[in-house]
Amino acid sequence: MNFHTYFAGAAVVETCIVGTGGFGRSFLVQGLRVPLMNARIAVDVDAESAAQAIQSAGVARDAIAICRTPDEAEAAWSAGKHVAAGDIAVVIGLPFAVLLEATGHPEAGARHARLAIEAGKHVVMVTKEADSVVGPGLALLARQKGVVVTPVDGDQPSLLISLVTWAELLGFEIIAAGKSSEYDFVYDAAAGTLTSNGVTIDAGAFAGLDRLGDADAAARAKARSQAAAEFDQHLVPDLCEMSLVANATGLTFDRKDFHAPIARIDEVPTFLSMKADGGLLDTSGSLDVFHCLRSPDEISFAGGVFVVVRCEDEATWDMLAEKGHVVSRNGATAMIYNPRHLLGLEAATSVLAAAIHGVSQGMVEPTHRVDLVARADVDLPAGTLLTASGHHHRIEGVSGRVVPAQRLAPDAPVPFYLAANRTLVRPVSRGQTILLADIAVDAGSDMFALRQMQDAHFFG
Repeated sequence: MNFHTYFAGAAVVETCIVGTGGFGRSFLVQGLRVPLMNARIAVDVDAESAAQAIQSAGVARDAIAICRTPDEAEAAWSAGKHVAAGDIAVVIGLPFAVLLEATGHPEAGARHARLAIEAGKHVVMVTKEADSVVGPGLALLARQKGVVVTPVDGDQPSLLISLVTWAELLGFEIIAAGKSSEYDFVYDAAAGTLTSNGVTIDAGAFAGLDRLGDADAAARAKARSQAAAEFDQHLVPDLCEMSLVANATGLTFDRKDFHAPIARIDEVPTFLSMKADGGLLDTSGSLDVFHCLRSPDEISFAGGVFVVVRCEDEATWDMLAEKGHVVSRNGATAMIYNPRHLLGLEAATSVLAAAIHGVSQGMVEPTHRVDLVARADVDLPAGTLLTASGHHHRIEGVSGRVVPAQRLAPDAPVPFYLAANRTLVRPVSRGQTILLADIAVDAGSDMFALRQMQDAHFFG
């Protein structure tokens, strides 16, 4: 597709970014360079933080106005300045078309998205934590208001939805689809070490396991996992992102917490193929992740996305294999992939599609198929605050599972990020799923209200 043709003749799109962490700042950086888009408004927990992010992106400090009231914001906008604020209410009346919600905070993300939709703004939902709980409901609300909610190009859900729907359009049979985990597993055979996310462990048990060769895939996956047991191999953010893809595409899960094999790039179509073809899967059309195994001098998959497709014609795929395409060891499946996600640097395509064409990069029709729910990995006493913290917004002692969607009820599993940052009102034993009745939900929760509206639509 020629992007200049797709967006030909369009006016410049004005945007507002809420949340100026890593993603938000990268968006501000690229916003100075995208011809069809301006990024002049930033909101963070305080106006000074937003101003610092704008300045660090390359804007002169005297061109930035710290605004604490709507009137100040309107005056700064009229003067051509960049606007920094500590509350979305300060800027919501400015004439921008698209709000990007990038706080990473589930409750705040739901509130900001709702306010933007009610103000007639399109929403690019970077905060997948809120999207996993109320994304379909936000899409319904947006449709009522004549705007769209879209996942963001630059992050894996949107990029994978694009790749999956491209493959479906071309008639490929999709066996599996997914992404690599955020951090590679780097095996240094000479040093006998395995490194991931800056942590290095002794990997003596990994010797002889770094190549699949003719080994049984299930046995090799298990052995590698055990040899790397010091690393967490089932991350909630990966499950969260793939739950968004499931809701948008209808693809399913072979395991509630993924197989997540540690695999070299060229091994993926073997591991993530059907058991009949020597792989791990019982269910075709499954979403999964892999941990990219490589040596220090080999390239990374860079958190990219992939589909594993059936090789329908042997002669064609023999030719493609000769050209370097990644085909499984028995020739039954092949991996087609996009080894990138550039965060805010490539977010503009989703922004422009929403503002210019009124198109979401996500679900065609608002659909709620799956939920990411919370499972206690340790005994959790009443009074425990389920704090979501760190880059991955993890909850200590709690893991995630993807299950079929259902209406919220006291005895129903609570979505992971609805439980986040809330207090247990009764104990939950190790191995049990946390239920709605186990947590205290404040009456003013935007997320809870949106979820109730969503449930009423999908479950009657």
